[in-house]
Amino acid sequence: MRKGRLSIDIWLDAGLTALATKGPAALAAEPLARSLGTTKGSFYWHFKDVPDFQTRVIGVWQDSALAQIQSWSNDDGNADIRLRHFGRTLLNDPTEPALRVWAQGDTRVAAVVCDVDAARLTYLADLLRQLGLGNHDFARALAAALVGLPQLAPNATDQQIKTFDTLVDTVLALS
Repeated sequence: MRKGRLSIDIWLDAGLTALATKGPAALAAEPLARSLGTTKGSFYWHFKDVPDFQTRVIGVWQDSALAQIQSWSNDDGNADIRLRHFGRTLLNDPTEPALRVWAQGDTRVAAVVCDVDAARLTYLADLLRQLGLGNHDFARALAAALVGLPQLAPNATDQQIKTFDTLVDTVLALS
């Protein structure tokens, strides 16, 4: 067993890792404690119960995703490069597909994903406007591709990125 108290951040990071690799069922006290080499008592020292922990994990993902969008919105670089970077970042996030699967059966998660998706859609639409494309449906199509590509080829991030770049090229050719 591990000696010393684990921080709340270590537990939350372990939760995000477990979610990405094993799915939402892994967000329970015992399997997480085992993976961290500690006892369930350490878990319950930081969290009231498993739903409290899950809510905190969801919140960490949401805060990170929204902060990332805010940071990108403050960038002044080329909109084409920023658009491709946005896609690569999302497609390289192993947590997002698992979170979306979880959202299918959990209204708490679905609400958070919807909130983040709305902010991302606004960001995409803004980038496309900078590139001369005002049709909001282009932003929706790009967002849909970023959600769907990991479902089509779960273990082929390079292929997902190539496909996204092809879609971006197609959309930009219309401007």
